Amino acid sequence: MSSGSGRFMPSLVRRTLRLLAGPALSACSLGAVVWWALHQHAPRVPTSPKSLFLLSLALLVYACVTAVRGLRWHIILRKGGVQVSMADTQALIVVGYMGNTVLPVRGGELLRVVLLGRRTGSSRATILGTIVAERLLDVVALLAMLLLLALVTTTGVRSVSDLSLTAAIVLTLLALALLAGWRLSHTGPLRGLSTHISELTLASRNLLSLQGAWLALLTALVWVGEGLVYWVVGRALGLHFDLLQGCFLVVLASLAATIPAAPGYAGTYDAAIQIGLGALHVHGGRAVTFGLLARLLIFVPITILGLILMVFRYGGLASLGRLRHVGTSTLTDGPLALAEVAK
Repeated sequence: MSSGSGRFMPSLVRRTLRLLAGPALSACSLGAVVWWALHQHAPRVPTSPKSLFLLSLALLVYACVTAVRGLRWHIILRKGGVQVSMADTQALIVVGYMGNTVLPVRGGELLRVVLLGRRTGSSRATILGTIVAERLLDVVALLAMLLLLALVTTTGVRSVSDLSLTAAIVLTLLALALLAGWRLSHTGPLRGLSTHISELTLASRNLLSLQGAWLALLTALVWVGEGLVYWVVGRALGLHFDLLQGCFLVVLASLAATIPAAPGYAGTYDAAIQIGLGALHVHGGRAVTFGLLARLLIFVPITILGLILMVFRYGGLASLGRLRHVGTSTLTDGPLALAEVAK
């Protein structure tokens, strides 16, 4: 066997393992959640006028949260020199969330980078840098929420130690991710990003300004809004937890979203919600109903709208087919995918 073939086989094995790891984890998590749900009381979907009104309100709040995310990205893009319309920004936020739901490894970010690059002619590295800036703002906001939750002992969570343990886990994972990223940037596939480092970090460097403080406030509004969604869904089911506890569920769900999983965060998201509800003393059929309604409101409408926008505004399946020239491995190769997209 040639040396080229010898190198190809380990690469193929690694790619296969990465491809299967997410679905395997999702299958295990989903199986555990389903097994648990089957041993609870049957879920009861609320049908009273008050409950239906509150569920509609939760959907409206989530739509507003998505719009604020679009506004934030628009500001970051314009500050980074990407001339884009507000309509495109808002539409691509929805398309991106649709892609994160139906494609593996947050494929919606790839959609945003490539589609916006074609619409504006801007470099992919610059656009990718604006998404990195978004994620940086989100991490800071979530850590601030986690710290607040860890300091507040009147939220109804069993004890502050539960929240402190969660905070420690998040900080440890972030530290490991940063260490891995630094290591790869010096010795691994991310070395290919060195020529694009200025473009990739431009948007993040722009956050160190007065406008960055404004964007931080918008980000706080986004995450409190997401907590409000969970709180309103809880009120529709007659659950008596408050807004801070809704934010606690947001933190857990967001942590689950960072774990490699099947499309739609199947299993991992559902397990995180049930763990959070258990900490809030919500059990049985009401917990099952909450998980189903939260997934329905947060994932289904935005996915349907994103698919509609993809078909009628961005070329539909033909446009998705043209994305293949970026390389199908970009959805499974992790850091290497970012280097490919940035080129």
